[in-house]
Amino acid sequence: MSEITPRTRPPFRADHVGSLLRPMELREARAAREAGRRSAADLRAVEDRCIAHAIAQQEGLGLRAATDGEYRRRYWHFDFLAGLGGVEMYEPEQKVQFHGATLQHALRVTGRIAWTRPVFVDDFRFTASHVHGTIAKQTIPSPSVLHFRGGRRAIDTHIYPDMAGFFADLGTAYRDAVRSLADAGCRYLQLDEVNIAYLCDPEQIEGLKARGEHVEGLLEIYADLINTAIRGRPADMTVSIHLCRGNFRSTWIASGGYEPVAEVLFNTIDADAYFMEYDSDRAGGFEPLRFVPRGSKLVVLGLVTSKTGELESKDELKRRIDQAAKFLPLDQLALSPQCGFASTEEGNLLSEAEQWAKLRLCTEVAREVWGDV
Repeated sequence: MSEITPRTRPPFRADHVGSLLRPMELREARAAREAGRRSAADLRAVEDRCIAHAIAQQEGLGLRAATDGEYRRRYWHFDFLAGLGGVEMYEPEQKVQFHGATLQHALRVTGRIAWTRPVFVDDFRFTASHVHGTIAKQTIPSPSVLHFRGGRRAIDTHIYPDMAGFFADLGTAYRDAVRSLADAGCRYLQLDEVNIAYLCDPEQIEGLKARGEHVEGLLEIYADLINTAIRGRPADMTVSIHLCRGNFRSTWIASGGYEPVAEVLFNTIDADAYFMEYDSDRAGGFEPLRFVPRGSKLVVLGLVTSKTGELESKDELKRRIDQAAKFLPLDQLALSPQCGFASTEEGNLLSEAEQWAKLRLCTEVAREVWGDV
């Protein structure tokens, strides 16, 4: 067995992607706000109370990093992106289709993209002020989301007659966002990068081509966007990349192993760690982990599914960790669910008790495999 080094910075041996099922109190308060029966201040107070409780729950399970559960968001991605200057959320005629569900909103670019207001910065400060001995983790969508979901046709051609200007402004806006979060004290930032995983699916590639996108070199464009965003971050800030193939009300979009993107993902993108979906055979095998640089980057194996409430067996999780360790040393591995439990406010099809049991399982297996969480 390889020597195990105690983790002193995130990610930790047991971790999680970020979103949590919304408590009923919060869901009812948000519905009342949308119906005009509660004020924004009332809703914020409920959010504050629920987030403080969720942080305490995470810490009580032994997790060493805590999130706000994304309780203030409707979507894992649109709330942040629609907060950028030049971007707006709308309801399109042609909606995004998951296998069994439909996403109701989309984004479009109607002006020059810029970081014009501190989106999520105050939210992070609240989380950071309520952790006790743990580190506050902040999640934001990767910049690639703004391009992948709508492409050229969702970008005003008068504002951006060529895509080079779009990608340049998007990278700059994200660099400003990361700097603002860092200035607020954020030292654990996660970029949710589903689209690089989608590029592993031939059907997704064909869909991009069908709408007129240039797919050649797109992986490298996305990698450059991420590097632009995180370039110049503080030396003590951990940046992780989360990859999955869709997670909306326990459904999914894409399939395909990581082999087509692995070399760029692990060696071109200047991230510290990768949360990788591995809860089903749609994600392929562990062989692509051979591309991870030795002795530096960490891979968090998403072996515990957030899509169903059935609890995985410890023996099966340990068996799969052993399989992964054939391609990357055990010291560079950790464990988490494959995605969040509520990428949108509707949440996945399991109970809160089942959610917490899944996270408890991660901490228990981490202690037994690595000796700590």
